[in-house]
Amino acid sequence: MTDTAKISIALCTYNGEQFLRAQLDSIIAQSIDSWEVIAVDDGSTDHTWEVLNDYAAVDGRFKLFRNEKNLGYNGNFQKALNLCEGEYIAICDQDDVWHPDKLKFQLDAIGNSLLVYHDSELIDAAGSSMNLKISDKFNFYRGSSPEAFLYLNCVSGHSILMKNDLVAKALPFPSNFHYDQWLAFVAASTGSVDFVERVLVQYRQHQHNTTDILARRKSARSRDMKLAELEREAIWIAKCAEKATGNSRQLLVRLAALSESRNRSFAEPRYGIVIWQHRHTLLSLLKKSPVSKLFYIVRKIWGSKAKKLL
Repeated sequence: MTDTAKISIALCTYNGEQFLRAQLDSIIAQSIDSWEVIAVDDGSTDHTWEVLNDYAAVDGRFKLFRNEKNLGYNGNFQKALNLCEGEYIAICDQDDVWHPDKLKFQLDAIGNSLLVYHDSELIDAAGSSMNLKISDKFNFYRGSSPEAFLYLNCVSGHSILMKNDLVAKALPFPSNFHYDQWLAFVAASTGSVDFVERVLVQYRQHQHNTTDILARRKSARSRDMKLAELEREAIWIAKCAEKATGNSRQLLVRLAALSESRNRSFAEPRYGIVIWQHRHTLLSLLKKSPVSKLFYIVRKIWGSKAKKLL
């Protein structure tokens, strides 16, 4: 292995001792060995730090960092990415299990793309298959139309292998938004994304998952929460518009203005019309019938004055 590993694996941990060893063992079992693990612990109060040190003591490819104060999920990954020096960066959760050829297949596939991702199988806390893949829930996208990631995301953080050049383009992460969706958007905006049609990770589902992909944590939303969601969507679209270029930028600037108009109104039909006109990219990830997509769009047009009545 050279002094600088070809692939830096950004691993963020926080109170993850229960599943961490299985994840680390699957990294060590990779069929290529030119990698390093940049592990950043976010102030764990269990034995996570001790587990990391056990592995670092016998394998010099593990480089450990510990935050003095908790940075949170996005902040910790941002720090980890800044510490990565490899030509490529793989993002790693603390509770999954990698296929032995994950890095090899992704390295072979990335080509001229800035980011490549893959399919994953969902497993339960005990490691048993849930007979469900991410591709069962979303259509996968390859290409350079960033608006595909405006409303939906099929790129899970744990599935990402990206070129180090993407870090400078994507950081800092917008506050209070999913970092993996942002990385996919920026990669498609400034280059292209691709995917490997293989299941390369067993994606563990348990009560402490940050992303609720199975929508198990449903709760009644208050009026204030509904209004906050409208505002959050408008801010997100505006952030994406700033990063986009060309025709994508023109579309997103228009959507940003219409979402703001919706937020001040009872409803904004023009917002829905534009989404429908560009549904083949904007809703390309939505694995639903045209009728379901229409209902999805109709729900988007209702503004703050309508939400206050519901």
